[in-house]
Amino acid sequence: MLNVALFGMTAKEWRENNLEFAKNGNMRDYTDLLHLIILNNLENTNVELIRMNIKQSDRLIRLNESARNQMEALKTIIKILKN
Repeated sequence: MLNVALFGMTAKEWRENNLEFAKNGNMRDYTDLLHLIILNNLENTNVELIRMNIKQSDRLIRLNESARNQMEALKTIIKILKN
């Protein structure tokens, strides 16, 4: 579910679409640091949502929104730091 929230596809879908890369690793092995940071944050958020008994479909919506917000914020921070 976390892969869907962040990358828009399951790990299985990624493997099927990236046969050469999938021979040597998984989608997380081929992503950038920014996405790995967000994925880690989503894992923690998901645990909290599960503890709150939020159903999976609602968690996916919240996690996707969180991923988009984090991506925007982190890209802004990176841009500021580069200047």
